[in-house]
Amino acid sequence: MHLLETKIVHETTGWRVDVVGDDGEAVSIKVADGHAASEDEAIERAKEAMVQLTAYGGRGGGRSINPYDAASNGNFDEGEPLGTRH
Repeated sequence: MHLLETKIVHETTGWRVDVVGDDGEAVSIKVADGHAASEDEAIERAKEAMVQLTAYGGRGGGRSINPYDAASNGNFDEGEPLGTRH
């Protein structure tokens, strides 16, 4: 899935972040108000959740696709030079 659009809505109990792919698939993440005070914070929290979920793989609860993803903390290596190992 290649990211096409990110939609965010504030609901009664928190934020709903919908990530929509170019093939029509979508993932929704709910972020409680206590974890995000703004749209930007909710999007960052949703990114962190998606990265953490990749460690569980498919239905069998398998391992991450690669060691880099397994070691990632969700910051997408902002500010780190290329070639940095975790």
